[in-house]
Amino acid sequence: MTFINGFHLRNLRGDILGGLTAAVVALPLALAFGNAALGPGGAIYGLYGAVVVGFLAALFGGTPAQVSGPTGPMSVTVAGVIASLAAVGVPRDLSAEQILPLVMAAVVIGGLFQILFGLLKLGKYITLVPYSVVSGFMSGIGVIIIALQLGPLLGISTRGGVIESLNGLSSNFAPYPPAIGVSIMTLGIVFLTPRKISQWVPSPLLALLIVTPISMILFGDTSLDRIGEIPKGLPSLSIPSFNSYFPIILKAGLVLAVLGAIDSLLTSLVADNISQTRHNSDRELIGQGIGNAVAGLFSGLPGAGATMRTVINVKSGGQTPLSGMVHSIVLLIVLVGAGPLAEQIPTALLAGILIKVGLDIIDWGFLLRAHRLSLKTAGVMYGVLLMTVFWDLIWAVLVGVFIANMLTIDSITETQLEGMDADNPVESSPGDLPLPADEQQILSQCSGEVMLFRLRGPLSFGAAKGITERMMQIRNYKVLILDITDVPRLGITASLAIEEMVQEATSNSRKAYVAGASDQVQERLSRFGVKGLVPSRKQALEAALSDLKA
Repeated sequence: MTFINGFHLRNLRGDILGGLTAAVVALPLALAFGNAALGPGGAIYGLYGAVVVGFLAALFGGTPAQVSGPTGPMSVTVAGVIASLAAVGVPRDLSAEQILPLVMAAVVIGGLFQILFGLLKLGKYITLVPYSVVSGFMSGIGVIIIALQLGPLLGISTRGGVIESLNGLSSNFAPYPPAIGVSIMTLGIVFLTPRKISQWVPSPLLALLIVTPISMILFGDTSLDRIGEIPKGLPSLSIPSFNSYFPIILKAGLVLAVLGAIDSLLTSLVADNISQTRHNSDRELIGQGIGNAVAGLFSGLPGAGATMRTVINVKSGGQTPLSGMVHSIVLLIVLVGAGPLAEQIPTALLAGILIKVGLDIIDWGFLLRAHRLSLKTAGVMYGVLLMTVFWDLIWAVLVGVFIANMLTIDSITETQLEGMDADNPVESSPGDLPLPADEQQILSQCSGEVMLFRLRGPLSFGAAKGITERMMQIRNYKVLILDITDVPRLGITASLAIEEMVQEATSNSRKAYVAGASDQVQERLSRFGVKGLVPSRKQALEAALSDLKA
């Protein structure tokens, strides 16, 4: 199996420019996500992740122009892993270096799960998550990022999840003026930078370049929190700790794998749309898995396909995996040469950048108008949002998908059974096409003694309940006709329901016909031993009229 997709040099200039531009955008975000995920001292591990995941996911992935690296959902999940470990006795006050082996074990396991997903060809199923669930989940991630950064934004030390962070913020509310000054400058730059300037220098990088030296001049003698000492040189191989707290680490790895897969494949769809290409979902999962598994071995934060960096890469000329690899090489050069400068970046500056990221992740367009489209859809979205923020990321998605699919099945079932809801069998049900004149004439001659049920669409197990509920109506008529001309597929449960309906009619001395089955449907019903199969609705009506006259 060939994993390297679309690697060639036909677009060398565009790929180098695209990769360079994406790296400029990725630098402050990688540092910010590392700090948000692992706390003080964690920024450098975000940069490690951007280098390793970005390079390997581009090399082995299935989306040519995609740029990968630490993202909001992945950093929030890593922070959740630390909170889960704290809940079972791991001290919260451990430094990033001390907690790292446990977290990186989850990162490696998550990467291996993603490789497994790709080998099992699950890519096409992962993107089938309903939009209401994706929207609620992503908006919930945005809310979590904002909530967790409020403390650092004000210069207040907070740890833990959303509720714990907000409780710590309220109980220790003593804003630190230098941090507030840095935050105001950062927010002003990231929100107010004119588009003409941000097209050339991304606003997060601009904030990094402007606010950091100003903070050193104005607040250099204060206790303003900064990134602190950054390890010199390249990231070294470090064996994660798999023995301690393995059940929690395994669950965390699965969460990272699922969320990373969803995040990456949704970004792949965006990349397809703007680059007019078509990605390979399973290969992309394998590439992301390789990147994350190796990143965990080099203490790198896990990553996924990053939408903003990918869009910027494509618009700057990137077309092949080379652009994502260039992005990582540029970050590696920065990592080796600019460590002492990065040590002076205030954490309040990174918090300001992440506040903007959180607000951008929230799906405001759908959030504010979902109720106009459907109250059920809005309910699912808001429910997933709240579960994501206050309960559990993976359970929020699972419960949301289950409820959304149940609502979808219910809606489809109503459409499938519209033709069974007429009180007067001579008249067509709403949504049915009128019977042809010759068939209508035959039905009229039956004097209301024929029950004609017209089914449509692929009948799923949801339709079986509706068919069963209507069985009692058969006793009011002498002949039952089930018209399945417009049924291209028939589920097992629906097949059993049709068989039971025919048997019910026969046991009450009624005639029963199943009309218009396609070859596939007829073969399935024949295997079940269903009697009364006729080729067309007209032939069934003629047979019914003959039975009534006999």
